[in-house]
Amino acid sequence: MGLFRLLFWIAIIVAAFWLWRRFTRPAKRSEQHRESPAPMERCAHCGVYLPREEALSNAGDWYCSQAHLKQGPKPGER
Repeated sequence: MGLFRLLFWIAIIVAAFWLWRRFTRPAKRSEQHRESPAPMERCAHCGVYLPREEALSNAGDWYCSQAHLKQGPKPGER
């Protein structure tokens, strides 16, 4: 009988602690509040993806660096 009482009180304490933690934590952010990912572009020369704001554009193609912009699209890609 003593073991049953001990287990009962342990279960009550664990449940109370779980409820207390659940209601005192800040709410998780919902899907609506997440920032949308930055649009990505693929370098026409090497194929690496990078954010559009960091990419360089020329004649509808995107490049990751000034050197690849000068070299143009990789041969055989078009």
